[in-house]
Amino acid sequence: MARIFITGSTDGLGRAAAETLLDAGHQVVLHARNEERAASLEALAERASGVAVGDLSAADQTRAVAEQVDKLGPMDVVIHNAGIYLDRQRVATPEGHSRVLAVNALAPYLLTAEMHRPQRLIYLTSGMHLSGDSSLRDIDWTARRWNAMQAYSDSKLYVTTLAFALARHWPGVHAHAVDPGWVPTRMGGPGASDDLELGHETQEWLAVSDDPDATGDPGYWYHHRRRPPHEACRDEEFQDALLDELTHLTGTDVRAARTR
Repeated sequence: MARIFITGSTDGLGRAAAETLLDAGHQVVLHARNEERAASLEALAERASGVAVGDLSAADQTRAVAEQVDKLGPMDVVIHNAGIYLDRQRVATPEGHSRVLAVNALAPYLLTAEMHRPQRLIYLTSGMHLSGDSSLRDIDWTARRWNAMQAYSDSKLYVTTLAFALARHWPGVHAHAVDPGWVPTRMGGPGASDDLELGHETQEWLAVSDDPDATGDPGYWYHHRRRPPHEACRDEEFQDALLDELTHLTGTDVRAARTR
């Protein structure tokens, strides 16, 4: 039985994964953006081992989420499921960051650095990461003209790379990135063409399976199959340059996080 924390688990893929893992007998800690969203969990919250509340677009609330989860005990697995799609214009967080960057990349990075180190880390990404810009030029979109699709693609390139970087820097931690496909969730919309169940099965399998693929080298996954990620994801120089950027933006260096 594993102890698993899932961000963004009030609906969509996160909630589906939580329900499946609870049904299988695992202990699951849920996450909601605010108290209203937490109340919507209803019976699911009663089955869970706890509910952490905090808006992942804000750094102080993200750190508070990490603290709430750590108080419940060390997790074996963290599934970084929370994410946002297209902001038509650059929306600033309380720290002044792009909200897309903050939720999709800075929050997973901060949670990873601040929480007790789990045995497995799973980051939800997108096939759009393949169109991400690996130049790391103005990653917070403070100088460039806003491009919603590019900002999203870039953020998913960063979180995919984070999985590969952490697997290298933290030997013994199994880190993976998962593309759930275009599924009919609130974010994906009713016209999405992929299968919702297949969209959450891979992260559940990576979270608890003893299959050598799940416990082996880091990977970029789509429906139980490894796919080639953006070439920058495996580039150690790019990995470390990205970690430098994320350290600068958050004030926290995940490479210096102690094993706890």
